[in-house]
Amino acid sequence: MALQAGIVGLPNVGKSTLFNAVSNSAKAQASNYRFCTIDPNIGLVDVPDPRLNKLAELVLPNRIVPTQIEIVDIAGLVRGASKGEGLGNKFLGNIREVDAIIHVIRCFEDENVLRDEGAINPVSDKEIIDTELQLKDLDSVEKKIQKTEKQIKLEPKYKTELEVLLRCKEHLEKGKSIREMDLDKEERIAIADLFLLTDKPVLYVANVDEPSMHTGNKYSEALKEAVKNERAEVIIMNNNIEAQIAEMENPDDKQLFMEEYKMTEPALDRLIHSAYKLLNLYTYFTAGVQEVRAWTIHEGWKAPQAAGVIHTDFEKGFIKAEVIGYNDFVTYGSEAACREVGRLRIEGKEYVVKDGDVMHFRFNV
Repeated sequence: MALQAGIVGLPNVGKSTLFNAVSNSAKAQASNYRFCTIDPNIGLVDVPDPRLNKLAELVLPNRIVPTQIEIVDIAGLVRGASKGEGLGNKFLGNIREVDAIIHVIRCFEDENVLRDEGAINPVSDKEIIDTELQLKDLDSVEKKIQKTEKQIKLEPKYKTELEVLLRCKEHLEKGKSIREMDLDKEERIAIADLFLLTDKPVLYVANVDEPSMHTGNKYSEALKEAVKNERAEVIIMNNNIEAQIAEMENPDDKQLFMEEYKMTEPALDRLIHSAYKLLNLYTYFTAGVQEVRAWTIHEGWKAPQAAGVIHTDFEKGFIKAEVIGYNDFVTYGSEAACREVGRLRIEGKEYVVKDGDVMHFRFNV
């Protein structure tokens, strides 16, 4: 299952350049004008995982298949988007469909790159997008409040739902996002059908100039300070450098290039891992001669749900799961060796899959 993370930001902050760097199936046109990306570009991004390569070294499969996240490059937003300015309605509709937001913010000075908002101000840029998303959510909440007030007259049970909606309305009117409210599972039922934009988890990318790619600068520091209470991560990178690395097919060339810039890994790897973590995703593995493969699941999923990611029949006809912990597999070197020393476990329907489990499913359809 490829979950979606949408790249958003004001025009000309480096969204499409970042998309070009992370996507291995689509390339967006990166140009210096406002609506370069009109229809959202979509690409599948491999999730780097050294555990997958280690398992492949032991099993020697015919192929290696990493798990992936879908990255969507969404048209640049402008002030007034919530009222339809620019490509506002299209932009906000595209955001509604993604699971998480990667918010790219300009933290560099360059007179050759157009900017509508005046002097570089990452905090203001962040607030522009926040405000537009909040206004759109406020509109959605207010419409449901009107509907719920009518329902209460016939069904008093809607009173609790209305109370939650009114709290959300008050929160949004203060210029705050829904994800900061810490609504519990029961309260979330009231807004579940609204798919609120400000309820989505956010990862910030501070697109800095080349000299600041390791240390950050005054702009990225201001951004970090502004989001410190959001429990959100800020990734510092130079999108142009990352795009150059991604274009290199020869691993040796890539390594030399990174050494020249004193990089131990592409910042993109950190970005992808952070996006994966942001969505509360886990990876489990299947390992055989045909393939060693990583599979994406949500944290807390039980064995039948995990099996269903491979095929719905696996979940419907689930019997048992053979499970080996990743560290045990590496320590003993093979499934057969793990079985011999009692490190292969048989788990049932209630088993909660752990990140890194190596699994084989028994099923009957």
